Amino acid sequence: MTGCEQAWRALEALVPHYRDRFDLRQAFDDDPARFDRLSLRAPHIFSDLSKQLWDVEVLERLVALAEACGLPQRRAELFAGRVVNPTENRPALHVRLRKLAGSLPVPGADSGAQPSGGSRAAFMENALNGELAGLDPLVRGLADMLALAEAVRARDDIDDVIHIGIGGSGVGPELSVEALRSFHSARQRLHFVANMDGHDLAEKLARVDPQRVLFVAASRSWSTAETLLNTRTALRWLSESGVADPGGRFVAITGRPDAARALGIERILDIPEGIGGRFSLWSAVGLPLAIAIGASGFAELLAGAADMDEHFEQAPLADNLPVRLGLIDVWHASLLGFASRCVVPYHHGLRRLPAYLQQLEMESNGKRVRTDGSPVERVTTPVLWGGVGSNDQHAFFQWLHQGTQRAPVEFIAVCHAQHPYPDHQQALLCNALAQAQALMQGARPERHQLPGHQDFPGNRPSGFFLIDRLTPAALGALLALHEHRVFTAGHLWRVNSFDQWGVELGKKLANELMKRMLEGDAAGLDPSTAGLMALAQRPPPTSSSAPLT
Repeated sequence: MTGCEQAWRALEALVPHYRDRFDLRQAFDDDPARFDRLSLRAPHIFSDLSKQLWDVEVLERLVALAEACGLPQRRAELFAGRVVNPTENRPALHVRLRKLAGSLPVPGADSGAQPSGGSRAAFMENALNGELAGLDPLVRGLADMLALAEAVRARDDIDDVIHIGIGGSGVGPELSVEALRSFHSARQRLHFVANMDGHDLAEKLARVDPQRVLFVAASRSWSTAETLLNTRTALRWLSESGVADPGGRFVAITGRPDAARALGIERILDIPEGIGGRFSLWSAVGLPLAIAIGASGFAELLAGAADMDEHFEQAPLADNLPVRLGLIDVWHASLLGFASRCVVPYHHGLRRLPAYLQQLEMESNGKRVRTDGSPVERVTTPVLWGGVGSNDQHAFFQWLHQGTQRAPVEFIAVCHAQHPYPDHQQALLCNALAQAQALMQGARPERHQLPGHQDFPGNRPSGFFLIDRLTPAALGALLALHEHRVFTAGHLWRVNSFDQWGVELGKKLANELMKRMLEGDAAGLDPSTAGLMALAQRPPPTSSSAPLT
């Protein structure tokens, strides 16, 4: 038996106690220092993991698992730019991109300590001055993007920017633009189109002037069906609206410039090989955010992420927040048997964070085979779901508190708001704290109240994350934290966190069905698909109330 397997067995021996008998309320009574022992401060983020179903002994055995299974060595490979995506024979270079972006000195600065984010701001300044031609190609596209962002911000003939992209090329930019709205300084309005459902694009096109709009189409492979369909439709709309050069109203962000040029788009930003879609916000894909908050603001985003990179690379495993979170994900899913995790940010700007994390975690680690092609032996990543507080206190929190299943909850709160209503912020923070408290403590009603119906069992696990202010640097650190969390858990599950073959079958079948639908050919299809396709192709009803039969 290998040391790695021995470490797994040691953890399995603890499961019956922590799954069936461990009580958080008793744990706090027994250890008044529990909060201090199981809380951890990382760059820009404070985490309280004391209300999880674990203790120091479990943490120590999880750290031993990480050591025995070679996490430090695998982490070193990631930071060295070695191949960590074996099925596609690629490195994962998002960390290296952030490091290179922070390597330039500030022109004219003293040789002593740099101001916060100074080296990244210097990167932006040099990019705008066209002085980065000799840089690593990995950074060239980022430099070009920052320069273009400043050029767009300076133009008074562009009122709107519509970003077309889906998955990692869409949700990351949209999340970041929404999260950092307090830092927007551009005159342009930002819009996002992802879905191939024409309602999405039509809604955005109805809001803009074709003579004063800029489109951004992002797809590393330039084969993403949704993005190409929306791009072609937008080009046709521009032409039909009298725009003489539709391609001139576009920027393509891709690793296949020739394919983009074939559509008549000449302004192209590069996504380098090794920057995967769900790790691409830090590259030229971040153009909408750079337009919104400026290149210097984007540099601060990179700086915050680089701070978390350094913490992940250098902090001891036991005191390393991304490692702790990856370990607790393994503890929850593979050992305690939790089938899902709920994420609830108590900040309106982070309302898209659960969707972002869904893609990051479930596309990265939702695998059933290990990197060597053999079946995984334990449960991998759980379902991730959630919403925004306090809205969802009036929705699924009923299930969290009194349902028959338990799901760990993660609360994310921001201490200081960037709006002028302090009473709102105080109420929001108190609600977040109260929900975590209620999940742990539970309650039983007095005798005169409804028996059973008002019982709260408690002992329901949660984690709590505090951010001082939601700045570009803090957002960068938060997103990098989750990237490294995914990497940690994926390594322990022995899956490849950087491919996504599971999305390919549906694409292939959709292309086949498109051809069949155009030709009216249902031969050989299963009865359900054939029946649904026939109904879907019926002419529209003459009455809006006509039945679909």
